[in-house]
Amino acid sequence: MEINLTDLKDNQVEELKKFHKAYFDAEKIFSSANELKFTGELKTVLIKEFANPSPELVKLLAKQVYEGIITPKLLEQFTGLVRRSISNHISDIFSDRLKTALKAENTEVTKTPEENMLVEEEEKASKIVTTPEEIESFFIIKSILRSIVPIERISYRDAQTYFSILIDNKNTKPVCRLYLNSETNKSIAFLDDNKKEIKHKIKSIDDIYSYSDQLVKAAEKFM
Repeated sequence: MEINLTDLKDNQVEELKKFHKAYFDAEKIFSSANELKFTGELKTVLIKEFANPSPELVKLLAKQVYEGIITPKLLEQFTGLVRRSISNHISDIFSDRLKTALKAENTEVTKTPEENMLVEEEEKASKIVTTPEEIESFFIIKSILRSIVPIERISYRDAQTYFSILIDNKNTKPVCRLYLNSETNKSIAFLDDNKKEIKHKIKSIDDIYSYSDQLVKAAEKFM
């Protein structure tokens, strides 16, 4: 796989995710590598064929519409027809997509208050980026709690300002909140009985281990 960091594509991001230690699976990566290899090679072949159709491709397509013998003269004629057909088809695809985009842009849709709230929530969610450090902190806390809580009950939920560790994926069952977006001002917070945050500064996520007892006590409330 080759990527250009100044021109990163969505499908490449999905492939890169497989190398994160939280999702790492050597067998799947080898399988993806084979697929990427052949996909890249086939893409190169298609580009060449679209630009200059080979006699083999022309004959294959010509036999779909012509029942006679493909003579050299007919081969030359069909080569031009295949090239034009490919070019016209690609143009039609772009034209259809452009029309669809323009139609969507020019169509005014009146949204209900509920739909507007949904759009706002989606916009907020799009601004949330779960970092590798947050994922790693989740696994640290998971390892601390696994002796008292089934691991499938431990989950996380990311927000714009903090990263929550929850039981049963419910906001009403918080274990802690982590504030890790700042390089110099990281902290772990626990909620008291009045739902008020009590923050503790940490230098790095390794310091989470120092709060093992408090994490266990927080989780035990929801057992």
